[in-house]
Amino acid sequence: MHKILRGTVLALLVGALEMAGAGPPTALQVLASARAQAAAQHKNIFLVFEASWCGWCRRLDRFIETPAIQPIFAKHFVIARVDVQERGDKASLNTPGGVELAAQLGAKDPGLPFFAFLDEHGELIANSNRPVPGKPEGANIGHPTAPEEVDYFMVMLRKAVPTLSPADTQLIEDYLRNQKR
Repeated sequence: MHKILRGTVLALLVGALEMAGAGPPTALQVLASARAQAAAQHKNIFLVFEASWCGWCRRLDRFIETPAIQPIFAKHFVIARVDVQERGDKASLNTPGGVELAAQLGAKDPGLPFFAFLDEHGELIANSNRPVPGKPEGANIGHPTAPEEVDYFMVMLRKAVPTLSPADTQLIEDYLRNQKR
């Protein structure tokens, strides 16, 4: 109960700071809010680093928001987004501290989207860096479309939600394998 109360207070504090005109929320505030919600709802966190210009980011969004997929993600995850790599007149959209948080979670490659599955405490379960022989940092799968990217996404998903039903697992895998490239 204490953790839930502490998380709720933290989420309210973050909200109050945002409403007080303290500027856009920082990446740590986004994560703290997601952690509070995840702890209260006993879910994990799906944290996505994205940019407005990124077509692959929009494809990942469409995947998550697909009517058949959305309830699965909503049941198991709090989805949080951090804007990074915005340029020019959109640079103000960048989430302060976003690049640093992405690096802490293993982003080595500037490719977007970069994402991570975190537990309700914000601890890393898996990130989107697929192991690649000869490349110690791996390769960011972004929105998974290639067979090896889908394979790795499914490994990540099973690690993040070991209790995911076979039917939900198959639905997600079928969507990713059958999407247009």
